[in-house]
Amino acid sequence: MKVLSPAKINLFLHITDKRADGYHNLFSLMCCVSLFDTISLKPGVEEISIACSHPEIPLDETNLAFRAARLFLNTLNTNEGVKIFIEKQIPVAAGLGGGSSNAAAVFWGLNHYYGNPFPLDKLMSMGSLLGADVPFFIFREPAIASGIGEKLEAYKNIIKYKVLLIYPGFSVSTAAVYKNLNLGLTKCKKQLRSILLNKSGFDAERHLCNDLETVTASRYPDIFSVKKTLLSYGASGALMSGSGPTVFGLFSDSDSARNTYQALSKNKKWQLFLSDVITGNTNYIVQDT
Repeated sequence: MKVLSPAKINLFLHITDKRADGYHNLFSLMCCVSLFDTISLKPGVEEISIACSHPEIPLDETNLAFRAARLFLNTLNTNEGVKIFIEKQIPVAAGLGGGSSNAAAVFWGLNHYYGNPFPLDKLMSMGSLLGADVPFFIFREPAIASGIGEKLEAYKNIIKYKVLLIYPGFSVSTAAVYKNLNLGLTKCKKQLRSILLNKSGFDAERHLCNDLETVTASRYPDIFSVKKTLLSYGASGALMSGSGPTVFGLFSDSDSARNTYQALSKNKKWQLFLSDVITGNTNYIVQDT
């Protein structure tokens, strides 16, 4: 069985406060984009094992896909295992949720294989035990996320933008970014007031905002350079996704996005990915053998 595992972007990310358990509460608009890892699953074997095309991905119990398989099979009360192979396309530690997406793909694939024993809300509950973004990737639709990211409300008013993702070639530690966040300096609440009050739909020119961007960019100023470049090529807006360092530009027409992709591909330090916003619930199981 092969399952597509999409990347995500945060069209806005407002950090509201820090919780007693160390996590941060947030308010974010998240959507998947058509940049995919491919997860190959061979269930019904004796043990859980994992392999990956990317040399930096851990192949033990610290891997979220491994943990997802173990949690699913334990909850199902079966002694069977599964072989997992991850073909990586999503950059690692890039603010695009690749690890969480891989875990969600394992949940989806195993649930399909075993005849859908668990409903969506149960899968999302299991996913929340592994990471704050995993429930979103199980949910599979554009959503307003709150709490630590586990509270999701479907968001229907997403424009079908072309999305140019630029990974500037270095990884960022999410934990380190949150550690250095000064909540007194966050700015997104004012910018997102109309959405918070349910008085407007998302507008790229008004609502693109990320409270973590200044934290990451203060250490990696290339992030601001990437944003400036995308805007100079006519993007409707540009923003760092998640804790970074990937920056995305939103384009309303395919030609502008494609021309920008071709022009910026000359920069050998950057990895570019031209993709689309995924606006609806999608079946990511592409091969069922």
